[in-house]
Amino acid sequence: MVFIFRLLSFLPLRFVHGLGSVLGRLIYALSPTYRRHLQDNMAQAGIDPALRTIAAAEAGKQMLELSRIWLRTLEEANAQVVEVVGQEYLDAARAEGQGVLFLTPHLGCFEITAQYLSALGDITVLYRPPKSAGAQALILTGRKRAQLHLAPADLSGVRALIKALKKGQMVGMLPDQAPKTGEGIWRDFFGRPAYTMTLAARLTQTEAVSLLTWGERLPQGRGYRIHFQPPRQPFAGDTAARAQQINHEVEALIRQCPAQYLWGYNRYKRPRGAEPAPEGVKFQENTLEN
Repeated sequence: MVFIFRLLSFLPLRFVHGLGSVLGRLIYALSPTYRRHLQDNMAQAGIDPALRTIAAAEAGKQMLELSRIWLRTLEEANAQVVEVVGQEYLDAARAEGQGVLFLTPHLGCFEITAQYLSALGDITVLYRPPKSAGAQALILTGRKRAQLHLAPADLSGVRALIKALKKGQMVGMLPDQAPKTGEGIWRDFFGRPAYTMTLAARLTQTEAVSLLTWGERLPQGRGYRIHFQPPRQPFAGDTAARAQQINHEVEALIRQCPAQYLWGYNRYKRPRGAEPAPEGVKFQENTLEN
């Protein structure tokens, strides 16, 4: 795996994305489970079925493009960022001298955002170690940057995130990542209960500035366009209310570019040992249009 990634890292991004597109479509065709998750999740969100194979192709690109980000120098990786939308929000947040919380869903190239931000200052990102030792080594090697710090998804990692925010540094996480039992609550996501992490919601209750961000994958291997934007309305209420609002903010981001969301991710799974999803419970309404 490492050898293949190193080989791909020397190839042009256009070629890597082309190969990834073929791989994604192939997995979609050969894996009934993956195909079912992708189709069901897109249908739940009301996404045009015509985008199914395109979304599968984009997921394949996401898998292989990591080679061009993790195994190149930081300068080479960030050279692929050709445009930044909402830079003024980032500059204003950092100018306040407070910590900045970046909420980055499984949309587009979410790895490029942390790389880009690490060139500007210290950023600590939450990650869940994979089961494969080889994959773990690859992740640690690829994300190892002078100002990019990894926080495992456990108590020590939570402490590291809070410490970084208190120091006025940046923190990043995937708010739509399915948490472990005891680390989430059931909240609405595209009209269906999804076990949703509470950590992101709790961090919005600190003095940190919250921004949503994602890396748009441009066609023809032209690179990436990074988006920064504040929530459509300030996060407010208790942890449950904030978790719900984050889900709605993620929905709005996804609708900006639905083909690049990782629809094959089993977002609605019930973690082993977690209580069943509630029935007949009316979640907080999304009062803003997506």
